Amino acid sequence: MHLRSKKLKLVVSVATFGLLGLTQATSADTLRLLTWGGYAPENVVEMFEKETGHTVEVTKSNNEEMIAKLRATGGGGFDLAQPSQDRIAGPQAEFGIYKPIDLSKIDASQFITSMLEATKGNTTVDGEVYGVPHVWGTSGLVLDTSKAASVKDYTDLCSDDVAGKVSYRLKRPTLIGFAFAMGLDPFAAYGDEAAYTELMEKVEAKLIECKPNVKTYWGGGDELMNLVRSGEVVASMAWDTGGWKLNSDNPDITFVAPASGALGWIDTFVLPAKGKADDAAYAWINFVMQPKVAAMITDAAGNFTASKGADEFVAADLKARYQASFPPEAVDNIKWYPPVPAGLEAIEGGVLDRVKAAN
Repeated sequence: MHLRSKKLKLVVSVATFGLLGLTQATSADTLRLLTWGGYAPENVVEMFEKETGHTVEVTKSNNEEMIAKLRATGGGGFDLAQPSQDRIAGPQAEFGIYKPIDLSKIDASQFITSMLEATKGNTTVDGEVYGVPHVWGTSGLVLDTSKAASVKDYTDLCSDDVAGKVSYRLKRPTLIGFAFAMGLDPFAAYGDEAAYTELMEKVEAKLIECKPNVKTYWGGGDELMNLVRSGEVVASMAWDTGGWKLNSDNPDITFVAPASGALGWIDTFVLPAKGKADDAAYAWINFVMQPKVAAMITDAAGNFTASKGADEFVAADLKARYQASFPPEAVDNIKWYPPVPAGLEAIEGGVLDRVKAAN
């Protein structure tokens, strides 16, 4: 009886130890994902969990909250996060909240090459890459092509052909877009305040000269959509998704990538400094960048991803609009926003105030 009792205790101890081990293994295989709404749809999460055995805990957030959460924990609490590419180098240099990406664990062949290279360049700190691209979008031209066929670039919004029927925002994308269309490179001047000030003075003069052409400076997306739908505005600066939405109502209206390049943002994948499930994080990145899976994310989020060839698998109407707006050369010509150095927003704010006040 005594021996039997010892054996029983031993079995219970082994079972308990095994259960603890299983619990620890399971927790290590749980991917804590800090992301935007639509970037981890339930059907994709279910497929990933079934295929890999990892589980996924999704926390929805935005840029400001992501940085705040990671700062508060020194890069803890999550295994994979998705800030925009201009929110990586600065916070990393200042707070050390990310860990470098091991590029050997990323299937680079699944990425649009120009986007992967741009993101690597914009997220490099001390020779280490901290981000790879995921979801992206652009601002450019939204045109009624039946009435504004001559508009090919931002500065064409100043032409007589569309006088009084133009709209754009008094925000920094307008300054950046006009600069590129004028043959200037604002991003190359980011490191030199004097050069940037001089460049922005030229843009300011152009925008003041262009002011009589402007019907109104739009503030919100709904306002612009109504102006374009009504025909009061035939040429504008706006986002690609807004142009495609208008196109579903009126085939003459669509998003056009400007000759000098659409202006692009990219939300990335980064590894928080104290993440505990790197293997699950890399597995998620490689899984969601598969073209068919990436198309499911596009259908949920409305924006395209950096997955090469994924546009072939999205809903047919969105695929047609995307491919009309973005032939491959237009994708490779996108000007991706780099991190904004301190001091530049004050320069831009002064320009925008003076344009607004000009008669």
